Amino acid sequence: MKMNKKISEIIKENRLTNQRLQESCIPSIVELIDNARNTLKKKGKVVFFGNGGSAADSQHIAAEFTGKFKTYQRFLPAIALTTNTSALTAISNDFSFDDIFSMQVKSLVNKNDLVIGISTSGNSTNVIKGVLEAKKIGAKTVSFTGAKGGKLAKIADIIIKVPSDDTQRIQEFHIMIGHILCELVN
Repeated sequence: MKMNKKISEIIKENRLTNQRLQESCIPSIVELIDNARNTLKKKGKVVFFGNGGSAADSQHIAAEFTGKFKTYQRFLPAIALTTNTSALTAISNDFSFDDIFSMQVKSLVNKNDLVIGISTSGNSTNVIKGVLEAKKIGAKTVSFTGAKGGKLAKIADIIIKVPSDDTQRIQEFHIMIGHILCELVN
């Protein structure tokens, strides 16, 4: 019976986070979708990056853009900066782990692109540096964070703060927001 209660509590927490997300984040999600559509109209691409689970989310969402989402769609240009292990390890080894995204942004991003940095805390140094580099280039920047937003909330053009401090809930809703983007950007 204890297990059933714990499972119910987790589901309830998810439901409450969902409700708070609906109350606070829809305008920012609409702005994200509008900017993604504009980026694609200008022949730009959407660039994703983050660490750990956020790296996996970056790859997942980029794959949905370039492949199939629900039905066959236009194949939309997107990339996750977390997939090139040679670049990640070389930059980490030769420079610093803090530079793994900013150096790739310098090489791959142009002013017509939309750059999405994902960090549950909003304080991942390498994600912050990647977003700052994208801003220097003139790309539109977005941050997906948790409730506090961290440093990313102070620098990105569009901030989507999942109203939770629980990493698992934040990650669940980052992927949901990514799926909303994929479905509505088309």
